[in-house]
Order: sequence, then C-alpha cells, then structure tokens
Amino acid sequence: MRRLGLGLWLCLGIGFGGALWGAEDAGASAAAASAAFPIALESYQDQALESIGQIIRHRIHRDPFNLAATLIFLCAVVHTFVAPRFHRHARRLAAREKELLEQGHDPYGRERDRLRFKATLFNFLGEVEAVFGIWALPLMAAIIYSRGYDTMVHYVAHTVRYTEPMFVVIIMTIASSRPILQLAEKGLARLAAVGGSRPSAWWFSILTLGPILGSLITEPGAMTISAMLLTRQFYRLNPSPALKYGTLGLLFVNISVGGTLTHFAAPPVLMVATRWQWDTAFMLAHFGSKTVLGILTSTVLYYFWFRQELGRLDSLQGGVGGALLRMNGRIADETPMPPWLIGIHLVFLLWTVVNSHHPVMFVGGFLFYLALTEATSHYQEQTLIRSPLMVGFFLAGLVIHGGCQAWWIAPVLSGLSEWPLMIGATILTSFNDNAAITYLSSLVPDFSPELKYAVVAGAVTGGGLTVIANAPNPAGQSILRDHFENDISPAKLFLGALPATLIMGAFYMLLRAV
Repeated sequence: MRRLGLGLWLCLGIGFGGALWGAEDAGASAAAASAAFPIALESYQDQALESIGQIIRHRIHRDPFNLAATLIFLCAVVHTFVAPRFHRHARRLAAREKELLEQGHDPYGRERDRLRFKATLFNFLGEVEAVFGIWALPLMAAIIYSRGYDTMVHYVAHTVRYTEPMFVVIIMTIASSRPILQLAEKGLARLAAVGGSRPSAWWFSILTLGPILGSLITEPGAMTISAMLLTRQFYRLNPSPALKYGTLGLLFVNISVGGTLTHFAAPPVLMVATRWQWDTAFMLAHFGSKTVLGILTSTVLYYFWFRQELGRLDSLQGGVGGALLRMNGRIADETPMPPWLIGIHLVFLLWTVVNSHHPVMFVGGFLFYLALTEATSHYQEQTLIRSPLMVGFFLAGLVIHGGCQAWWIAPVLSGLSEWPLMIGATILTSFNDNAAITYLSSLVPDFSPELKYAVVAGAVTGGGLTVIANAPNPAGQSILRDHFENDISPAKLFLGALPATLIMGAFYMLLRAV
C-alpha cells in the first residue's frame, strides 16, 4: 500500500512538473495564449501538418501546459484502476480499530482515532466516483501556477458546463424513488411472468427491457432502476463470480446503447444532438433496430453461456423468495402505491427530462418534488441522495478534466476514417467518458454524416468496458458493489463486458446501411 501511495505522489509530481515546465519554457507563445484557456483548437493553425504525431508535438510546443493537463488526467485514470486497493486497506484499518476496542487497549482512544481517520481517508480515495474530483485539485493548482488564479476561476466557473452532472443527480434521485421503482418492477414482472417469474426470467427481463426503458426515463434512471431490481431479484441469491461480472458487464453495455432510441436519454447523444440536429426520428432510423437487436442477441448469448448457473439459481428461489429484501440498508416495503402518486412522480420525471438543458427549470422542479416526498412520507422511503451526489461529483470532475483534453482527442479522431474512427472511439471511451468523446468530436470541423454516426456508435458501444466509460456506470457500481468481494475489479468488469461490446459493435458496423 505504501508503494501505491508513492506511485500516486509520483504521478502528482509528474503533473506539477509538467505544469512548471510549461510555465517557464512556453515563452512568448504561452503568454499570447493566456488570454484564452484552453486554447481554441483552430488557433493552433496546424492544418498543414500531415501526421497526428506532428500535430501533437506542435500543440505541446505551442502550449506545454497541454502535456501537464494530460499527465494529471492520466494519473486520475490510473487511480480509478487501483481504487479497490484503497478500499481493501481501509477495511484492514477498520478491523484493526475494532480489535483494539475489543481488547481494551488504547484507553484514551488516540490510536483508534488515528486508525479511524486513516480508514476514512483511504475509503474516500477508494471511491471511484471521487477520483476525478480529487485530481481536479492538482489540475486547478497547475492552472493557477501556469495561467493565474483568475484564469482558473473563469475556466472552472464559466467555461465548464455542469448541466449534465446536475441533471444526473436529480434524475437518479427521482428514478430511485419507491413509486417509480414499484412501477418499473410491475412492468418488468409482466415480462418475467412469461418465464414463471424465476430468477433467470427476472435476469433476462431486467437486462433487456430495463436498458430499452432508458430511452424514455434516460440512461441514469434506467441504470438506477435496473441495478436495484437486480439486487432484489438476482444478486441476493449470491451467483458465482463469473456470472456476477458477466451480468454487470452486460448491464453496463446494454444501458450504454439502450438510450439511443431517443435524442435526450443517452449522455453521448445528448451532447451532440442539438449541434448536429439529431432528433428522435433520426435516432430511431439510424440506431433503433440495431440497438434492440444487439441487446436481445447479447442477452440471449449470455443466457445460454450461463444457463447451468442460472438454472441453479432458479432452484434456490423457494428458499429465499419470501424473505424481507434489504436495499441499501432499508427494508423494502411492498405496500401498494396509489396510482395518483405514481402519476405525479412520472410528471416530475418527465419535467426533468424535457427541461434537461435548462438547470433552472429542472432544479426548481426538484425542489417541488422534495416537498411532495415530505408531504407523502408515509408512502416514501428515505430519499437516496448520497449515490446521486457522488455520481454528479464524478461527472463534474470529469468535465473539468475533459475540457483540457481536446488538444489531443480532436486530431486523433479527425485523422481516422469511418470504421477506424468507430473502433478508436470505442477504445478511447474506456479511458474517458463517452459523452466527452462525442462532445469533443462535435468540435471537429467538417465531420461527415458517416463519421458522426461512427463516433457515436463507437462511444456507446464501449460504454460498458469500464466504470468511467459511461456516466450512469458509477451509479450501477454504487448500488451493486456490496455484492462483490473486495469491491468491483476493473479487469474482471472489462472481461465481463467485452463479449457484449463486440456484439454491439458488429451490429452497428455490419448493419450500417439498414
């Protein structure tokens, strides 16, 4: 653990070192560029350069801070992959604190206080949702040193847009309410009843209909509902690790593509829909049939691969089916919900979706929603706000970093033809949020319709490979992580999602003209 800490400090030192180098060696070009931060892509004037390598070197020479910002971003990405190790160390510290308490040692509690503080610190460092917010602090410090405090404030407070993080926080909160969850469960129950309402039938229903539902209630809402129902109807049976990760990877991939039937539900589509004039009719025509066929095909193939394990879980249904189900520390109450209350919750959900581009409108609506939950508290459960806030914090940190990465992402994407671009977008999505990939693509001039399709198809295809690949993924991880021993492994998640990713990529690529 000490070596891991030293590694992160080394990453931090590299990032600051790059910022110092950029501040001292940029010379007149950096001074000229300080008026605008980040530098506009067209101001680099490197259209005459032929290779991507030449463009990258020219942009680093023009503004060495580009390299510093990307090194800090790389440190954040590395941090996301080692975050589970911090959680494991925090648990060891907590166990040591409990041992001291039981043995009666440390009568003044000083050692226990020290252990408790360190355990809390390492727990925080182990939260994937907090990583980009943590590494935004070194980035902000580097901006201050290189450009000045006013530039940092203007960039963070005025240049970066936080509409998507705010929207995700509110839509997750409403979608995880008891009325919405009960309505979704009843709808999925009808499909599961075709298979005798067995765990395998619930598994299939949630992983097919749940993601497609995301095109109406948005991907964050669909992720929240699907993950909660998987907790209640599937993960509580303690499936094998292979099936756990296969299910999680399939859920992430299906959710990532499931929101592409409309123009407002998937974050990577939402980021370009207005600029490229894509509406719901366009999305249905170009993505709809491929998405539905891909989701069904992937889920059927996963079902047949794990059919023996799923059959074993079906045999356990009678032994645990009548038990009280615990969700996030709460006992689920199955009291029927009044239809009028479900209707009002749907209205608030619709209001948030319709006004997703206008924070003043959906934040104001959310305040009225909170008043409703207080007035109908006897039908409600405690509002779950921690998980949505952590996801919002994750996205806010990500867009802060993402704004400083356009200098290299844009030339990499624009230098590719249609299918290499789709594959490249899929790979890049694994290391950056897919909404950031499509947003940066929208800044590339003269993008043809074929390239626009390719980059969006690649971005949503790769949205399940890592936790950071798609905005709703941290929400699913937050809800389901307790079912995984020693937290969720990034490598096992990648392997669990890879078959579904290849299937979706094949459908989008081979059925391009359909």
